[in-house]
Amino acid sequence: MQQRTIGPRSVSAIGLGGMPMSIEGRPDEARSIATIHAALDAGVTLIDTADAYHLTAHDVGHNEELIARALGSYGGGTSDVLVATKGGHLRPGDGSWTQDGRPEYLKEAVKASARRLGVEAIGLYQFHRPDPHVPYAESVGAIRDLLDEGVIELAGISNANVAQIDLANEILGGRLVSVQNQFSPAFRSSLDELEHCAALGIAFLPWSPLGGIARAGAVGRRHTAFQRVADARGVSPQQVALAWELALAPVVIPIPGASRPESIIDSVQAVELELSADELESLSGAEELAA
Repeated sequence: MQQRTIGPRSVSAIGLGGMPMSIEGRPDEARSIATIHAALDAGVTLIDTADAYHLTAHDVGHNEELIARALGSYGGGTSDVLVATKGGHLRPGDGSWTQDGRPEYLKEAVKASARRLGVEAIGLYQFHRPDPHVPYAESVGAIRDLLDEGVIELAGISNANVAQIDLANEILGGRLVSVQNQFSPAFRSSLDELEHCAALGIAFLPWSPLGGIARAGAVGRRHTAFQRVADARGVSPQQVALAWELALAPVVIPIPGASRPESIIDSVQAVELELSADELESLSGAEELAA
């Protein structure tokens, strides 16, 4: 598969988002593991997770543990797989989300994530979401300390604006390697951050690159320009959406969520889809239809 870089690491141009395997509507474990194995078979070497990807307050870290089991049971090599996890965004178990960006909390959360993943050092750790009650510099300072101590190998941030990207990179001494923000045909307000990352050479990881769990299957219906290109090319509109994102900048690495092998197998084929300049212009100007 086509490769891109996150810091010094080479990874697949399409990653796998693990969230759908662990929240509401999640499949049974056998299907989830089959999905992860299918991704690995297809050449995926970036898997995204978080300690907050779980269903109830009693299964925090469900997705991290699931990924660890899937990697452990895979028949092929996994030494080149980069698992990216996140901390600082919590789900109490009632469907809501909260933040905790206190340095002391993040440092404990990292250790718990490492135990669940079964690793001594986490490959890529990202501060999940700014906490309005904690100065951003203090939260990122904890990530810097973890990086300096070797508890994590690479450092990133998520749900950040341009100013926060620059501040984090400064605090990390130029070692910020990734920014994970929401971006899709339906959600383009992170384009400034994407372009800023491209200028700095920092990987930009769109989360929900197909519009989210509820919208991923309706990309073609909601965005007719994507469906037209898909029909002309004989591919899915989801592939077109991912190929469009990949074409925006060489630092973009979409991480579509999947809970079925068929979904991730379709997604990875986007790396081979080269869109024309006219197609890209049409897609970039396309608007979402009303629901």
